[in-house]
Amino acid sequence: MKFFAKRLRSALFTSVVFLNILALAPAHATAQTGKPAATLPLITLDEFLNTTEIVGARLSPDGTAAVIGTESPDWKANTFRHTLSLWTAKDGLRTLTQSGSDEDAQWSPDGKWIAFLSDRPLAGGDDSNSKDSAADPTTSDEKAHRAGESDDDKITRLWLIPLSGGEAQPLYREKLDVHAFAWSPDGKTLYFSATTPLTRAQEDAQKDDWKDVIRWREQDRPDLLLALPVPASLANTAAQQPPHPPKDGNASAPQSKTEESKLPLPASAQTLATSKLEIAEITPSPDGKTLAFLTTSISHRMESPADTEIFLLPASGGEARQLTHNNALEAGLRWSSDSHWLHFGVHGAGGSIEGKYQDVQGRLYRIDPSDGKVERLGAEFTGSLEDFELLPNGDVIGLGVKGTEEQLYLVSGAQAAKLPGMPGTYAGISPAKSGSAMLVRFSTFNHPTQVYLAADALHPGQLTALTNLNPIFAQRAQPEWQPYTWKSKDGTNVEGVLIFPPGQKDARHLKMLTFIHGGPADADGNKFEADWYDWAALAATNGWLVFRPNYRGSTGYGDDFMLQIAPHLVSKPGEDILAGVDALVKDGYADPDKLAIGGYSYGGYMTNWLITETTRFKAAVTGAGAVEHAANWGNDDVTWDDAWYLNGKPWEAPQIYQSEAALFRMNRVKTPTHIVQGSSDVRVSYLEGVTLERALQQLGIDHSFLVFPGEGHSLARNPWHGYIKLREELKWLDKYINK
Repeated sequence: MKFFAKRLRSALFTSVVFLNILALAPAHATAQTGKPAATLPLITLDEFLNTTEIVGARLSPDGTAAVIGTESPDWKANTFRHTLSLWTAKDGLRTLTQSGSDEDAQWSPDGKWIAFLSDRPLAGGDDSNSKDSAADPTTSDEKAHRAGESDDDKITRLWLIPLSGGEAQPLYREKLDVHAFAWSPDGKTLYFSATTPLTRAQEDAQKDDWKDVIRWREQDRPDLLLALPVPASLANTAAQQPPHPPKDGNASAPQSKTEESKLPLPASAQTLATSKLEIAEITPSPDGKTLAFLTTSISHRMESPADTEIFLLPASGGEARQLTHNNALEAGLRWSSDSHWLHFGVHGAGGSIEGKYQDVQGRLYRIDPSDGKVERLGAEFTGSLEDFELLPNGDVIGLGVKGTEEQLYLVSGAQAAKLPGMPGTYAGISPAKSGSAMLVRFSTFNHPTQVYLAADALHPGQLTALTNLNPIFAQRAQPEWQPYTWKSKDGTNVEGVLIFPPGQKDARHLKMLTFIHGGPADADGNKFEADWYDWAALAATNGWLVFRPNYRGSTGYGDDFMLQIAPHLVSKPGEDILAGVDALVKDGYADPDKLAIGGYSYGGYMTNWLITETTRFKAAVTGAGAVEHAANWGNDDVTWDDAWYLNGKPWEAPQIYQSEAALFRMNRVKTPTHIVQGSSDVRVSYLEGVTLERALQQLGIDHSFLVFPGEGHSLARNPWHGYIKLREELKWLDKYINK
């Protein structure tokens, strides 16, 4: 999967309004400001990248409150801030936490507590909250290499904050990184998973024997599934004396042999299970008898779908039983209220439960734990079911992508019936545990994502807004968009999106940027996007007609359409994209002398390939895209997916690996090309960018290469990296198109 797993960025909340969605989603800027779009100023790069994004929102069990998580660029600190806010009908929205590192909030069953993850430092003492390299020999550089993301070596602990008022409290002080957590049904216990810590004796041996040497695979340690009684743990943490450094600042306090060989776990913790795989989700059954948990690769190198499976465990602990054995990446475990069925999803390009691995659209399933029988839900839906939730009465609400829209569907058996809603994109559904209320996120192309409350989950067109983020977009001239359909080389109908500069929807012969989405399991459509990765609206504001093709391999157009990408990983989608460009020139939309192309991740793959196919593009901007497939198969953290796309491992299908690689066709390139890459990317190795740059340098093609230190596949470490990326890409396009 060459997908870009987008990390959302956010800014702090600005205000709260309580309006019907119809009042929040006017068709034109005049409805928002009273001014015609032509008289409004254009949005600036600074304004565009200072947007607020919502990274989580959960409704309280009784439906009367919501906790909302955001992420915002902190330009002075060169980082992103994570903040939690609380909404209630009585008080509106207020800030709940301010440490800048708080996320993944979950309500206690009685609605009196919110548990969340945070790497904030502990109060008191000298606990800097950074990992001791001896305690965890997995260095931050290695983690960046293994997982494709940077890691600042902070401990992510489990914290609690009471709704009655008061400060957040850590559930323990030990240096245990939480991977996943969940409340018990009675609210008395929190279950969580963490890497097995080293004893003091093991720490000393590691330091003496291996220093900073990385023992590939050998040093990966199992996960622990722990249970912590909430009242006792809070009492223990409050009573525990903060650690103090030795007076000389170097030597540790003497310890007994027993202390040296003891695992540093919280005093009240009960170890329920040990797993050779990382435990990524934990879901207790409503009757409190069973824990379902989902595993993933312990190293975060996704080398086999067999690492992602569902297990069952008695809530009191014992032997875990593997429930699934398949070639899919399960996600989103949800128990039915009677604890009889366990529901789960397989997101788009996550394989399938049925038979051998293949990248199909998102699907929903339920399994009977007593006999392991699996039933597929919504099988007759032709789009992609990407997420779901269960209502208190047992109804299944699914998020379905079809064409350029993502809507809510009531899933029953093989059927999926669309619920009445507004055109646009729904996301992030969170129903109450009792009653009919449901929280959703919603956006359209020109209207930023907001959190809404639906009083009736089955009528998501009737919504009350809880947030009013990014009001600057309503005060700026906005682009307009429309779907566009054409026929590919083989006669297949393909759909995409055209985005016009503000006030120029009727204009023709415009300069055009073909902007290719990542994935390939994704689709562009009627949703709001504003960041360094999705900047089509900003390009349109800068005078570009932006063409966003949903080529073969995209979701929302049926499994057959999606599967046709293999084994011709770039050449088949390339035919679709070039046919669309030709159609737009023929129809008079695009000026054939002012064409540019760009994309990131798989969009970078396609950009690299297409500049070897044609010289019609006068400029290209590409990021995190491979130019060959053999070395990238070795470096990629999802190697089995590479092999599926290309009909086998490199030695099994060498001709396909070469024929579908841009590197062996670089002598055809004439297009000036701008390249960007994260130095710690393992989804698409940084060395792929180096190889592309070397080829362009050898050929004498005008080019530029920017490398962002510490960044993985997502530029999620420092907001300035995304800012500089986008600033330079826009300058590069203007240089060659407007010269």
